[in-house]
Amino acid sequence: MGRISFSCLFPASWHFSLSPVGLPRLLLPSFRQLLFVSLLAGLLGLLYLLLVMGKGQYSWASQDNQFHRHFAHVTDIDATDTSNPELNYGLVVDCGSSGSRVFVYCWPRHNGNPHDLLDIRQMRDQHRKPVVMKIKPGISELATTPEKASDYIYPLLSFAAQHIPKSKHQETPLYILCTAGMRVLPESQQEALLEDLRTDIPVHFNFLFSDSHVEVISGKQEGVYAWIGINFVLGRFNHVDDENEAVVEVQVPGNDQQEALVRKRTAGVLDMGGVSTQIAYEVPKTVSFASPQQEEVAKNLLAEFNLGCDAHRTDHVYRVYVSTFLGFGGNAARQRYEENIVGKTLLRNKLLGQHVGETVDLPYLDPCLPVDLQDEVGPSGQRVHLRGTGDFNLCRQLLLPFLNHTNDTQSSLNGVYQPPIDYRNSQFYGFSEFYYCTEDVLRMGGGYNATKYSRAAKSYCATQWRTLKEHFDRGLYASHADLHRLKYQCFKSAWMYEVFHSGFSFPTTYENLRTALLVYDKEVQWTLGAILYRTRFLPLRDIQQEILKGAHSHWRRSFSFVNNHYLFLACFLVVVLSILLYLLRLRRFHRRMNQRSITTTSSSSSSSSVQWAEQGLASPSVLVTL
Repeated sequence: MGRISFSCLFPASWHFSLSPVGLPRLLLPSFRQLLFVSLLAGLLGLLYLLLVMGKGQYSWASQDNQFHRHFAHVTDIDATDTSNPELNYGLVVDCGSSGSRVFVYCWPRHNGNPHDLLDIRQMRDQHRKPVVMKIKPGISELATTPEKASDYIYPLLSFAAQHIPKSKHQETPLYILCTAGMRVLPESQQEALLEDLRTDIPVHFNFLFSDSHVEVISGKQEGVYAWIGINFVLGRFNHVDDENEAVVEVQVPGNDQQEALVRKRTAGVLDMGGVSTQIAYEVPKTVSFASPQQEEVAKNLLAEFNLGCDAHRTDHVYRVYVSTFLGFGGNAARQRYEENIVGKTLLRNKLLGQHVGETVDLPYLDPCLPVDLQDEVGPSGQRVHLRGTGDFNLCRQLLLPFLNHTNDTQSSLNGVYQPPIDYRNSQFYGFSEFYYCTEDVLRMGGGYNATKYSRAAKSYCATQWRTLKEHFDRGLYASHADLHRLKYQCFKSAWMYEVFHSGFSFPTTYENLRTALLVYDKEVQWTLGAILYRTRFLPLRDIQQEILKGAHSHWRRSFSFVNNHYLFLACFLVVVLSILLYLLRLRRFHRRMNQRSITTTSSSSSSSSVQWAEQGLASPSVLVTL
């Protein structure tokens, strides 16, 4: 028998030989031991692959989404790189009552994950300003001359075309959506204006534009788009697990038998303008109705839609309640209140022979104006003089009848149906008057607290008008606050309080309302939600391209991440197999030597030499007797 020799030339030359006699029993294992060792090594390698690969993939993805969500508002203010061929563009023209605006949006190529939405952002010019242009008056002013509609819109589209690379025009979708101003026109006048746009725009511009891309949208659609835009900016459609984000159980519309889906909690939206007030929020649970009539009303207020690109996936299926209340805005409410004062005062004077409000010396005492503020309201010939008494609580009581609220538990302003809200697990953002009422004068914008707010409003109302003007002259209020705001702050504070707590029935202990003017330092328009919804199927193109690339391109994309782990696993298996093969060969050699030593002992030396030669090994240098 001979020795087994080992040599290595790297990193240093060395050599040694080992006699089989000196090998311990461990290196001469049985078949069962070999099988056990191989299975154990395979399981360890597989466990390592699953743990390291899975952890790396999801943790990296989570970190990437965290980075994107927290720093998107930083990168979003950079100038748009129009030289990037992977960038896509889209246009939305908002045709409002007082004017029209064009918004230019852009987004990179979709990442191919059907669970993710397009990363749409507002385009910014070289000066980092949003690419927006506004013209006046509103398009509804052309109701009698509809042939001028395309000429009216031309400057907006020409402005947008200059900012978008010409090579991208043909694949840039254009949407022209008309709102309140057009809704009040007769349908025939609406259609005449829209038809002129459908006919002439394709002649002058090469945008992706079809007949369905121009329409008059309802107040419900506008509210849904606003809700989508705000929640998109807040990152509520990103369903990556995050321990810091609140979640909610959702019963997906149309799949009541399906298991509840747990995903990020979306934010509700409250918006009080000058004329109207709007509320929009997700209804996660299936709604039950008290009567068929209530169900019919609810169908017009509930919107069910899928924001995802795949109609068969339920990740982005939402049920949203939207309701708009005309006449319940801050200015409209004040006008209704003043009209009531005038009518009531004149009638009382006539019946009782009084002269209240006819002169400055005998004014009508208004608790909704600051102390000693004098005002005059009513049409010519029926003017009523007012003087403020600044009683916040009394003002609230006087405003309650103007809410037209009923005793029905599932109703809000004007007795309109309202689905139940989970006040313990919900969040709302209040815009426009909700922000102005809390911030402009009271300086309490942001997190809302009913007790602190009512205390501050009560203090403001009870302050002398002369003192308030002195504060204003000293610049103690917000920069955009004016005398009109100071004059009607007491009224609007009470109106906002009652709309929120008595109209929409939010408890005074509710602490998840945040009043805001901007979201992440950006003014969020409903047009963002409109383009998100209307381009929701565009990712299908990128996803199909990813599938067509085949398995090889999939391997190439993933290899950049997993190459180190595969390389380690391959080396590990090669080493294990090498050890196993060596042990098997050694075991076989040992058995043969035992057999030959028993049959012949006299010629063991020569036989051993022959056997070693037959095995292709070197001649032995030391005799081994077993």
